[in-house]
Amino acid sequence: MASFEVIGGKKLSGVITPQGAKNEAMQVLCAALLTDEPVKISNLPDILDINNLIALLQGMGVSVERRSSSEVILQAKDIDHRYFGTDDFYQRATKLRGSVMILGPLLARFGKGYMPRPGGDKIGRRRLDTHLIGLHKLGATVGSADAEQCYSLVAPDDGLKGCYMLLDEASVTGTANIVLAAVMAKGTTTIFNAACEPYIVQLCRMLVSMGAKIEGIGSNMLKINGVEKLHGTTHRLLADMIEVGSFIGLAAMTGSDITIKDAGIRDLGIIPETFRKLGIKIEFFGDDIHIPAQKHYEVETFLDGSILTIADAPWPGFTPDLISIVLVVATQAKGTVLIHQKMFESRLFFVDKLIDMGAQIILCDPHRATVIGLDHSHQLKALRMASPDIRAGVALLIAALSADGTSIIDNIEQIDRGYQNIDSRLNALCHDGNIIRRL
Repeated sequence: MASFEVIGGKKLSGVITPQGAKNEAMQVLCAALLTDEPVKISNLPDILDINNLIALLQGMGVSVERRSSSEVILQAKDIDHRYFGTDDFYQRATKLRGSVMILGPLLARFGKGYMPRPGGDKIGRRRLDTHLIGLHKLGATVGSADAEQCYSLVAPDDGLKGCYMLLDEASVTGTANIVLAAVMAKGTTTIFNAACEPYIVQLCRMLVSMGAKIEGIGSNMLKINGVEKLHGTTHRLLADMIEVGSFIGLAAMTGSDITIKDAGIRDLGIIPETFRKLGIKIEFFGDDIHIPAQKHYEVETFLDGSILTIADAPWPGFTPDLISIVLVVATQAKGTVLIHQKMFESRLFFVDKLIDMGAQIILCDPHRATVIGLDHSHQLKALRMASPDIRAGVALLIAALSADGTSIIDNIEQIDRGYQNIDSRLNALCHDGNIIRRL
C-alpha cells in the first residue's frame, strides 16, 4: 500500500490544467462497443480507473491504439464472448464502477451482455435497479445474479424495442447505460427523469456524431429514434469539473494564488457560485479561473440570516463528488456551514480524521455535518490517515497541505484512481521544494 508524505503550511502559486473528465471517459469508452469502426477519444485522464477500463475492453477483444497517455483509438471489430466467463473479466470488472456501462452497448449490438456487481468507492449503497429495470423495459431478459453476483442479460431474437420509461432516479450511469442500449433499439425510446449532467450531454453528442438520433439533449427528457448501425467518430473530453472544484478548494485552504487553465467554465454549473458562498474570490478570464490568495474567507448566510446549507443534488444541483471538498474548505472559513450529503450515506465518515486534525465539526448523522470554521486562526494539525475513497482522499490531501507539520496519507491508490499525477502537478505549484512525496 503506497502513501503520500505531505508537508503542510506552504503557499502555492502558478497555473494548473485540469485533466479530462473521468466520469465522461467511462461512458464514451464504453460507447466504442457500439460500432466496428475506429473511435478516437482525446483528453483522456491517465488514471487508474480509466486505464483499468481500457484493459477490460482489450480483454474483450477491442483493439486499442495508444497515441499518447491522453489519446486512444478503439475498434471493437471482434468481441470474444468467452472472455465474459473468465476470472480475468470478473476481477477487472468488479474493480470498476464504470464497468456497468458495457452492458447497454453489448445488448444493443450483440444481443447479450454480462455484468458483475461493479466496484468503485465505498460510499454507501449504489443500487443497480435503474440500469436493470430500464434495460428490461427495452425488452432484455434479466437473469438472476449467480453466487458471484454476475448478471447476464439477453435481448429478444428480433432485438431491443423502444418504449416510454420514467426512471425512478436520475442516475447518471443508469441513464448512460439505457441511452447506449436505446440508440440501436427498434422504434422510439423516451426517457423521462433522465440525468442531464454535462457527461450525459457529451455522451449524447458523441452518439449523434456516430449516427444516433437523439432529441432533448441537455434536458431530463430524451427521445431516441433507434438506428440499425453506428459508425466511428472523434471525441474530446471536457475538463474534469471535480478537479476544477478541488483546485478551487486547495487555493482557498492554503491561501494560494492559483490559475486553473481551460477550466470549461460553461459546463461547471453552480460549482463556482457554491464556493463563492463560502467567501472564496473567483475570477474568470476567458475559460480560465483565477483564485487570488486570501488570508480569510467569510461564509455567507441566507437572506433571512440563517446558517448556510450546502447540499448535493442531481444536476443542475451541486455535484455530490465535491461535498467532501466543500466540507474541508469550510473548516477554515469564517462562519458556520451545514453540509448535507443526501445521495450517499457513507460519504461523510472521513470527518473523524478532520476532527483529529483540529477541525470543529459536528457529525449530526450519516448525511449531515455542521462545520464551525476556524478562520485560519488555528492551523490544522498534521496526522497519519488513510484515504477511504477518491474524493475524501483528495479532501484529506488538501487538509494536509494546509496543516502545520508533515502528514502521511495511506491507501493513496484510491486517489490515483481519479487524479492524474496529483503529486507532481501540485509539486510544480510550490517554489520552495516539493510538498508531496510518494513513500
